[in-house]
Amino acid sequence: MKTTWYFINSGPCSPAFNMALDEALLHWHSKGLIPPVIRFYEWNPATLSIGYFQRAEKDIDFEQLHKLNVGFVRRPTGGRAVLHEHELTYSIIVNEDYPDMPKTVTEAYRVLSEGLLLGFRNLGLDAYFSIPDSEEKRADLKTPKSAVCFDAPSWYELVVEGKKVAGSAQTRQEGVILQHGAILIDLDDEKLISLFKFPSEASKERMRKHLPQKAVAINQLAQKPVDVETCISAFRKGFEDGLDIELVPYTLTKEQMDFVNNLAKTRYESDEWNFRK
Repeated sequence: MKTTWYFINSGPCSPAFNMALDEALLHWHSKGLIPPVIRFYEWNPATLSIGYFQRAEKDIDFEQLHKLNVGFVRRPTGGRAVLHEHELTYSIIVNEDYPDMPKTVTEAYRVLSEGLLLGFRNLGLDAYFSIPDSEEKRADLKTPKSAVCFDAPSWYELVVEGKKVAGSAQTRQEGVILQHGAILIDLDDEKLISLFKFPSEASKERMRKHLPQKAVAINQLAQKPVDVETCISAFRKGFEDGLDIELVPYTLTKEQMDFVNNLAKTRYESDEWNFRK
């Protein structure tokens, strides 16, 4: 008998709602109110999310952000900034004590990302996990050189032809793992780069040259164009096979929706949260 997890496909939601729902699912799962969850979602408007520890004013060009009508939110997870636009975002909510779940963040990340790996393969892409192969590269992971998430693959990040195709981040609260990340369908390098502050024009130019060598979107690799719906079915099956689970669709109750909307308003829409540090 396969273990049953909930499956939620939220579609396009506001930045604050997306982060509030991930946090709410973590909270409800910790209380035993719901089983583990796989959730897919999109963003409306296109949004720049930053990691929990990032300093917004230091890295982000807010004038440009507003000019392009790009949303902004701080994630409850670590990692660097991500432009969520042409992508499918996933989140996994599961107890730290789930059977056979490794205790270390890196190894748990490897287990949970198996579904992503199989999802890319379901789309006909030869995806694999990156494992830094030198001391120097491993040291780089501890001190990332830029504020841009897709600048370099981390441990067990998903890569195709040596380029990063999915960026993920993880947090652990209340005994629960929340891992979420971006599956790139298309990537607008120029738009992404324009949202960041650089110390000089030369360093911006370096990033412009560097990014296409480091990050790649599904539609730059796939034999035929892939849309969100195709990705949803490929990755849903990937997670079912990778985690040996059965995904059962779940719809939030009115009370749950009210809780999420309230959390979105009080935390993820607030300047106190988004501009902290």
